Amino acid sequence: MGAAQAGDQRAYARLLKDSVALIRAVARRQGVAVDALDDVVQETLLTVHRVRHTFDPSRSYDAWLAAIAARRAIDVLRGQGRRDRREVHDEHAYEMHADREDASADAERAQQALRLRKAIDTLPPGQREAVEQLGLKERSLAEAAVQTGRNTGALKVNLHRALKSLRDRLNGES
Repeated sequence: MGAAQAGDQRAYARLLKDSVALIRAVARRQGVAVDALDDVVQETLLTVHRVRHTFDPSRSYDAWLAAIAARRAIDVLRGQGRRDRREVHDEHAYEMHADREDASADAERAQQALRLRKAIDTLPPGQREAVEQLGLKERSLAEAAVQTGRNTGALKVNLHRALKSLRDRLNGES
C-alpha cells in the first residue's frame, strides 16, 4: 500500500487483486451469504480507493482492510434485511395472511403509526433528523451525513438518544 500511495499503479492493482481473498473471508465471518460476497468485495474496494490516503504504512494493511471489509459487510447485511422486510417471499402465505387481517387490525396499526409520528415530531431537531434520515428513509450513516451535513458520530448519538426517548414516551414512562 505504501508503494500504491506513492503512485505505483502496478503495485496498487496488485494490492487490490490480492485484497479480495481477505475481504471475502471477513465477509463470510460476518455472515454474508455467498451470493452477496461480490457486493461486499466491490464496496470494500471502492472504500479502499476512496480512503487510501488515510492508510498509515507503519501499521498493518490487513488489519486496516479487515476493519473496512467488516463495515461494508455489515452495510450489505443491513441492506438485505431492509429488502427482506419489504419483500413477500411466499404468495400463498401472503394471501392467507391478508385474509386473516381485519379492519380493526388496520385501524390499530394506523393509530400506532400516528402516535409514533406525533412522538417523533416532539423530538429535538437533531434527534428528529437522525430518526427521519436513518430510520424512516433508511439511509446509511454515510448517506445521512452527506444529506444533513452532520458527522456520523453526531448522527449515531442523536439516533440513540431519540430511540431511548421514543421508547420511554411510547411505553408510557414519559
